[in-house]
Amino acid sequence: MQYFETTLTGIDGSDARFAGYMPDNYPDIDPDRRRPAVLVLPGSGYWQTTGREGEPIALKFLAEDYNAFVLHYSCRPSVYPASVLEVAEAVRRMHEHADDWHIDTSRIAVIGFSAGGHLAADFATSASDDVLRAHGYDPDALRPDALMLSYPVITSGAYRHDGSFRALLGDAYGDDALMHEISIEEHIDAKTPPVFVWHTLPDDCVPVENTLLLINACKSAGVPVEAHLFPSGGHGLSLATAQTAWGGGADGIEPGVDMWIRLALAWLARTFGTSGHDTM
Repeated sequence: MQYFETTLTGIDGSDARFAGYMPDNYPDIDPDRRRPAVLVLPGSGYWQTTGREGEPIALKFLAEDYNAFVLHYSCRPSVYPASVLEVAEAVRRMHEHADDWHIDTSRIAVIGFSAGGHLAADFATSASDDVLRAHGYDPDALRPDALMLSYPVITSGAYRHDGSFRALLGDAYGDDALMHEISIEEHIDAKTPPVFVWHTLPDDCVPVENTLLLINACKSAGVPVEAHLFPSGGHGLSLATAQTAWGGGADGIEPGVDMWIRLALAWLARTFGTSGHDTM
């Protein structure tokens, strides 16, 4: 396996941590194999990023023969659009180094958790297109081929997670045009890639209505969406197993919800038309 970790410097001078996990190619298997790739964006309300939703997620995809990357993007006091530009730069580098990293650039997925879900959706939909172009990125060239969301922050409207938007916008919080610009359900269109999303119904931090609004927007725009709503469990469950439980205890273990990663892997294999172990 190849591993790297590097720093991406943001527009405000902040540092984002970008890491990659890439299976090796072997002459007796397929020396020229190109694999699909998944970029993981952890959450934590744009105040920080949590390790619970980073490497453990990447390793699940790595085990299925995906190239896996994690971006710990800049958070508060960095404000919009610093983080989405860092995502664009990470994906640009995935394209740039596709030969070295054995990436099939026609099969790149982004998966985000909570506020990281908002960031993933902001990048994958048309919400950030103008911002990306203004900073020299081509959003159509970099747009991922699949979007995966775990208990995502979506709307800046009535069901918003207020803390995430306050951290993301800083002093610009409440600016009407900007609030609409980053309200994801308003920017689902034909450019949006297929979506996989899951949420727990009792989530008392990011209301499940965020996901419901996303589902309805996808349906209206004709965007393929697979959604799983679980009847138990709170927010921020990550894998919902002991591996990612808070403090190494029982908090965050939710039997039943832990099936989401298997559902996501199966969906991604269908979406990419691959088991994750084929060649190009």
